[in-house]
Amino acid sequence: MLRKIINPPSPYDCQWRELLEEPPPVELEYFEEPAKSILSENKSPDLSFRWSLNPYRGCFHACAYCYARPSHEYLGFGAGTDFESKIVVKPNAPELLRQTFEKSSWPGELIVFSGDTDCYQPAEAIYGLTRKCLEACLEYRNPVSIITKSRLILRDEDILRGLRQKSSVHVTASLAFADDDMARKVEPQAPSPSKRFEMIKGLAQAGISVSVLMAPIIPGLNDAQIPEVLRRAREAGAQSAGMVILRLPCSVQQVFQSRMAEQFPDRIKKIENFLKTAKNGVLNRGSFHERYEGHGEYWNAIQNLFTLECRRLGLNNKKEKTSHPPTFHRPSELFSSPFS
Repeated sequence: MLRKIINPPSPYDCQWRELLEEPPPVELEYFEEPAKSILSENKSPDLSFRWSLNPYRGCFHACAYCYARPSHEYLGFGAGTDFESKIVVKPNAPELLRQTFEKSSWPGELIVFSGDTDCYQPAEAIYGLTRKCLEACLEYRNPVSIITKSRLILRDEDILRGLRQKSSVHVTASLAFADDDMARKVEPQAPSPSKRFEMIKGLAQAGISVSVLMAPIIPGLNDAQIPEVLRRAREAGAQSAGMVILRLPCSVQQVFQSRMAEQFPDRIKKIENFLKTAKNGVLNRGSFHERYEGHGEYWNAIQNLFTLECRRLGLNNKKEKTSHPPTFHRPSELFSSPFS
């Protein structure tokens, strides 16, 4: 049962407001729904991780391309503006995570924060659920990977340092544009690319392993920005980089096309044609092993550009670990504290 929260505190009126930018004219509604479980098991062969954690459903960042939009329809909301303004909060997320860790069946595997919506969206400045979940991961020494667009993550530098020392932690900065103005048209309520480069720098200076993910590559729109994104990310301290082609599953396609037609009326046909060229004649391919893949000479040229720039900049030289050491433990089974 969703419980609506009346007049929640503004995420821009808090001690972390300096990490967020000017709020756009949108009316936010928060709903609380105690979750039955907090970890999602991913069985897709396209994903490199098994477990993900999402304290929030819906995302204020309002990225036109967000593949998580259709999940809001399961709640009776829309995948468009509802997804961006009706945020569902899982207030019992930290408690559920600790309960999971106490189960003898939990193997201590890597947990990816934000397999869907950003765990550091503005709601986190109010509720702090991501921080509390990370505290649990530190206490149990469970390895963590985080994907985010938000500089708010720097608030939790102390926990990230602890995870680096006691277990393992990696942060991926989702960053598709170098141009702030263009990004604002596609990701109207997300932190600007400039803020995200600052985030990368802050994490790197704290000794946290950080990479940049150009997601998504929108053929005909941001592919020309690949060299600048990679250069600025490397200068900020990123050690590795990856990219993913645009996906438009279900209702995401309509939201994306509508936004592009409004913001880039002179480019919309070019974007659609280039995307079809890279997707074997269609705007979206939803089958396993094809969802994240591009095809043809045009896409090969994009891949070659990305690969050559990474090589020139020294990105991806250090081989990323595919597994984590068995650091997990239950404090109740030990005499010493993980914080000691």
